[in-house]
Amino acid sequence: MPRILRPITLLCTLLALAPGYALSADDEFAFDDKPLQEYIINPEWFKLSFLELHDDVRDAITDGKRGLIIYFGQKDCAYCQAHMKNNWGRKDIELYTRKHFDVIAIDVRGDRPVTDFDGVIYSEKKFAAQHKTNFTPSFLFLDKDGKTALKLSGYHPPYQFQAALEFVADGHYRKESFRDYLALAEAAFAHGNEGLNEHVAFSHPPYALDRSRFAASAPLAVVFEQPKCHACDVLHAGPLLQPEISEKLKKLEIVQLDMWSDTPVLTPDGKHTTAKEWAGKLDVYYAPTIIFFDERGKEIIRVDSVVRLFRLNNVLEYILSGGYRTYPTLQRWRREFKKGDAPRG
Repeated sequence: MPRILRPITLLCTLLALAPGYALSADDEFAFDDKPLQEYIINPEWFKLSFLELHDDVRDAITDGKRGLIIYFGQKDCAYCQAHMKNNWGRKDIELYTRKHFDVIAIDVRGDRPVTDFDGVIYSEKKFAAQHKTNFTPSFLFLDKDGKTALKLSGYHPPYQFQAALEFVADGHYRKESFRDYLALAEAAFAHGNEGLNEHVAFSHPPYALDRSRFAASAPLAVVFEQPKCHACDVLHAGPLLQPEISEKLKKLEIVQLDMWSDTPVLTPDGKHTTAKEWAGKLDVYYAPTIIFFDERGKEIIRVDSVVRLFRLNNVLEYILSGGYRTYPTLQRWRREFKKGDAPRG
């Protein structure tokens, strides 16, 4: 039986008919990602929770819902504000969320106790680190059994967040990947440049990225993109044009791949494949996704959501400073090493 992404269809149709791709003031990508001066207030409909997760899931299912969403945020996070405005600020997305899920909030710098399903008690910030929360907002979707149905890292535009809600609420996570599910909406939503955007820092083929036998001299960044990708156009027209970003990119090995192409690739672990097959194995669903690998080919961190100047600059500092060798998450590096100097997000 064919699937229908109910609220997405009309939105995608309207956006696909849009005459241009300029970043207008009401575009969901148009925001300054510097730390906010005024703190965010979470929606009043969030569940007031003692953060005992077993009880929270049980309560949601008892109320006839499909599961629980754990929202990881920060009070001064511009990406969280963009999510609140463009996703939960839309009545249809709010109502759909409230119908199918309870939502509880975790402050990634907070100290309230969180009791997980094994009875282990963490502080909020340690619980966030346990789930490798590099970016805020992030969302952990738990099903009726308390199992992870989906994790979203970072802020996503409305049609993708709505798709994530439906992916879990309708049970699609049991039989397919979010990458495959989202591809339907992507086809309808596609608008932007016909080809991939170029950048002077990108290496040219052949893409021999093997680091399994000999360590490379610098970390590797792989940028997965696709044609007709508004988010890709925004990345290239914004952060990647900034001199401070361009200078940092020169210190990396960096390649660009079309995530749906048959371009031959020799991966960092020495496997012969194609860009499409490798993207599938890595579960790349968002374009553009930037995955960073260390000199030996181990993944360090990935950016698979909307990214603006300050967040990208933070990530590049984390990589180029070698901070990842000591601090397993970007958030912990910022908190313990950068202290108050790094922009939040």
